[in-house]
Amino acid sequence: MNAPLEMAFTGTDGREVDLAKLRGKVVLVDFWATWCMPCIMELPEVLQAYEKFHDKGFEIVGVSLDEDKERLAQFVKQKKMPWPQYFDGKRWQNKLAVKYGVDATPSGYLIDRDGKIITKITRAAQLEAAITKALEK
Repeated sequence: MNAPLEMAFTGTDGREVDLAKLRGKVVLVDFWATWCMPCIMELPEVLQAYEKFHDKGFEIVGVSLDEDKERLAQFVKQKKMPWPQYFDGKRWQNKLAVKYGVDATPSGYLIDRDGKIITKITRAAQLEAAITKALEK
């Protein structure tokens, strides 16, 4: 089987994020940006999935490909996105996007309770079914 996905950083809100500490939960690592229209259009579905499954052991970790940290912070606050965000201001040269081969937004990886990638998520419509299946294991 594939090795656990490793990612640790301090979020834009000061929260420490370490996927290793989220073992036992199903996690969506969401690569997105405030300038990405499909990301914004799909955000309501992502928020809905978070609300529906968070109490059952689902978390989201955002990886923003934005260049403007203040714009990102305002957007996250306005849209009431409760999950932490990684930001380095490098857009497509974002350290984590480069490391994990992300070349389109929105996209993400759904991580199982053991920290391993289950599937790549490219559309929010896939999300609910994939989370439901992962939480059943």
